[in-house]
Amino acid sequence: MTTTTLASIVLLGGFIVLMLLKVPVSFSLLISTIASALIFKSQMIAALVASGNMDFISAVVIQLQDVVTNMVKGVDSFSLLSIPFFILAGEIMGTGGISERLIAFANLLVGWLPGGLAIVNCVASMLFGGISGSAVADVSSLGTMLIPMMKKQGYDDDFAVGITVTSACQGVLIPPSHNMVIYALAVSGVASVSIAELFMGGAVPGILLGLALSVECYILAKKRHYPVSDKVPKGQRLKVVIDGILPLGTIIIIIGGVTAGICTATEAAAIACVYAFIVAFFIIRDVKLSAMGGILKNSLKTLAIVLTLIASAKAFAGMMAMLRIPAAITNALISITSNKYLLLLIINVLLLALGCVMDMAPLILIMTPILAPICITQLGMDPVHFGAMLIFNLAVGLCTPPVGSALFVGCAIGKTPIERTAKDMLPLYAVMVAMLLLITYIPGISMLLPDIMR
Repeated sequence: MTTTTLASIVLLGGFIVLMLLKVPVSFSLLISTIASALIFKSQMIAALVASGNMDFISAVVIQLQDVVTNMVKGVDSFSLLSIPFFILAGEIMGTGGISERLIAFANLLVGWLPGGLAIVNCVASMLFGGISGSAVADVSSLGTMLIPMMKKQGYDDDFAVGITVTSACQGVLIPPSHNMVIYALAVSGVASVSIAELFMGGAVPGILLGLALSVECYILAKKRHYPVSDKVPKGQRLKVVIDGILPLGTIIIIIGGVTAGICTATEAAAIACVYAFIVAFFIIRDVKLSAMGGILKNSLKTLAIVLTLIASAKAFAGMMAMLRIPAAITNALISITSNKYLLLLIINVLLLALGCVMDMAPLILIMTPILAPICITQLGMDPVHFGAMLIFNLAVGLCTPPVGSALFVGCAIGKTPIERTAKDMLPLYAVMVAMLLLITYIPGISMLLPDIMR
C-alpha cells in the first residue's frame, strides 16, 4: 500500500469514524486532515530528522504548514465578510418582533384559503427566510408561534411541525443566503461566479418550493378537513400591510443593491444591518435597546461556528486535492455511466444520503470541489445552476433524520417524537424531492433571473 493510499484512507475513514463517535464536525475535519498530512509527508519528516538539522517536532510543524495555510486562506476572503452581517441582520429581525408581523401579513394574503394557517406558514417562511437566510432561525422564530396556533386550530401535531420544518428550507435558497456565499468560495477553484447571480439563482427555486408546499397544504386540508384561518378585520388591514412591508426592506436593500451593481454583497449586508437595527429598535420598538448585547453575543457564537467550520473544511478540501481524491471520484462516477441525466440522478442520491448524516455547510465545502469538475467541466452545467441544485439538495437534509437541525428544533418546539414526525412528513419530502428533480433537469428554473441579469 502506497503512502498516498494510506493517507487517503486515514483522511476519509478517520473523518467518518470521528463523526460516528459524535466528535464535532470541525474537529473531525481538522484531526483527520492533520493525521493524513503526517502520513503523506512522513518520508519528508523522516528525512529532515535524519539530516540532523532539525528535531522531530520542528519537522512536523514545518510539514503541517500547508494545513495551516489552507485554513487561513479559507477565511481570508472579502466575500465572507457578508456572512457576519447577514447573521446579525437575521438575529436583529428575529429578536425584534418581526415574526408576528410577517405571520399577520401572510395571514392577510392567504389565510382565507382551506388549510389557511398551514399556507400562512409557507408564505411566512418565504418572507422570513428572505430576511434571516437560515432554516433553523426560521423554525425557531416562526415555529414558536405557528406550531401552537396550528395545534389550537385542530391541525395534527406532526403535520404542524412538518410543514414548519420543510417550509423553513426556503430560507437557504431565497436571498440573502450565507450558504450561497460559502458555495461561491468553495467553487472558486473550478469556476468563477458572482454572489449576485447565485442569489438570483436561488430565488426562483425557493419560491417554487414554497408554492409547491402550499399546494400540498391545500390538498391535505381538503382531505383532512383542516379549518380556514380567522379573517383580518377591515380596519386593521392597512396596518398589517405596513407592518409586514417594513421588515421586507432588508430583502429589497440586499437584492436591489447587489443586482443593480450599486454595492457588493458585503456592503449590502452591512446596510441591511443598519436598516434592521433602525426598524427593530426605533420603529417597531417591541424590544429594548438593552437586548442588543444578547443579539451580538448570539451572532458571534453563530459566526464562530461558521468560520471555524469553513477553516477546517478548507484544510480538509486542500488535503483531498493534494491526494487527488476529487479526480479519483470523478473518474469513478464517470466510469459508471456517460449518460448525463443518470449521472445527475446518482449525484443527487449521493448528496441526499450525505445530507442525512452531515450538516449543510461542511458538505458544501467538501463536496463542491469533488462534484464541480463533474457537473461544470464534464457535463457543462452553469455554476449557478449547479449551486442551486446543490443547495436545494442539502436543504432537504436539514429536515431529515438523524441529524436534520431544522427537524430537531421543530420537534423540540412541537414536543413531538422525531421518528413519528419524520414518517408523517413523507408527503412533504416527496414534494421537495420532486422540486429538486425539476431544478436539476430544467436549468431555466434557476437560470431565469441570472440570465436576465446577464
